[in-house]
Amino acid sequence: MFDLSQAAPRAAKLTALGIGVALLATACGGSSTPSQSNTGSSSAAAAGISCPAPSGGAGAGNSQAATNSGPVPPSTTTTSTPLKIGSLLPTTGSLAFLGPPEIAGVNLGIKEVNDAGGVLGAPVEVIHRDSGDTKTDIATQSTTALLGQGVSAIIGAASSGVSKTVINQITGAGVIQFSPANTSPDFTTWGDKGLYWRTAPSDVLQGKVLGNYMATCGAQTVGMIVLNDAYGTGLQKNVKEAFEAAGGKVVAEELFNEGDSQFSSQVDKVLAAKPDAIALITFDQAKSIVPLITGKGIKPTQLFMVDGNTSDYSKDFQAGTLKGAQGTIPGTFAKDAFKQKLLAIDPALKDYSYAGESYDAVNLISLAAEAAKSTKGPDIAAKLKEVSEGGEKCNSYAACVTLLREGKDIDYDGQSGPVTFSDAGDPTEAYIGIYEYQDDNTYKPVREEFGKL
Repeated sequence: MFDLSQAAPRAAKLTALGIGVALLATACGGSSTPSQSNTGSSSAAAAGISCPAPSGGAGAGNSQAATNSGPVPPSTTTTSTPLKIGSLLPTTGSLAFLGPPEIAGVNLGIKEVNDAGGVLGAPVEVIHRDSGDTKTDIATQSTTALLGQGVSAIIGAASSGVSKTVINQITGAGVIQFSPANTSPDFTTWGDKGLYWRTAPSDVLQGKVLGNYMATCGAQTVGMIVLNDAYGTGLQKNVKEAFEAAGGKVVAEELFNEGDSQFSSQVDKVLAAKPDAIALITFDQAKSIVPLITGKGIKPTQLFMVDGNTSDYSKDFQAGTLKGAQGTIPGTFAKDAFKQKLLAIDPALKDYSYAGESYDAVNLISLAAEAAKSTKGPDIAAKLKEVSEGGEKCNSYAACVTLLREGKDIDYDGQSGPVTFSDAGDPTEAYIGIYEYQDDNTYKPVREEFGKL
């Protein structure tokens, strides 16, 4: 659990185990070793914020998983219809910053699958299309194009709101929709014919981690500025429930709509409530909101962000603007070796958010197709849960497909952490990474929390 001795007395009321998710403190990984000094503690003291010191050591790993050191045996079944995967990921719109790492993750997965001989004796083809955001109809147009090209699965969208506009179109066509980043709890009970899957955990988990973490940092009151869509309000609900269950009080909740460009009213109302901490549940609107908040004397150490806006702001803000602010992103920290592989695919990468989840989506779809001996969407979907649990652990396509072709059951654990699906297509266990902003407005990993749903 969190080191409660470093937090204010209110944090002693933290009750993570009692609110439906087991949070086990794990160690920090990734390419950067965070400082052992807590940059936010002293500057935030006046606001009562004193977060736990960064963890040290290695993060989530797969050292016990099978690896492949020899040639991959040929498939005993071949296909006349090669597996074709589409991607519906953002290159424009308010989540465009997530597009590059997700697309790089997909492309790395495709490369490694094809380097290992492909699926059912044939190379896998990938077709990329832009998802845009909910202000446009780009996603519908892109989906229509992908379905017209005969894809068996579509990886995307990143935005829960965008996915809601196309999920019926995709699954209604008998095609798998596999999102690496959708976190809205609504998809758990969606009527998707068993064809909707995701490697990102529901915001039931991210919300609990963030709500509990703010309490652990000593915040007794929280204000929230929230995007009024499926993602924003779903995460808002779970953050609030967790924070109040831990003994805190949410004193202000201000909504805005996609497409809004003025946020002074929301900021003024939240600041008038004088919260200890402010949670920003937004996409790139944070570029406009953060200066409004810090310009009125709020310390960055009082700011808590989420996966929709935890990004590189080194070119957007003056140095120090976000120093000590923190954010959560589902998934374990990207490890050095994985980052190097991604950079070989896209040397311009700055963020790695959801790259692991996108890479894992490619591997899981490909392995399920091998297990099903079919490239048809419904056949692949019927094997996705099976390849994620119960067998011999493996963490690469080459290692896993070798086991499958030897007649063995597999349990794929990926770059995003352990992947074990529920019947609804949700991960049942996952890591949530906690990151802290540095003086240059980039973020570094400080700790990660493991939870089961």
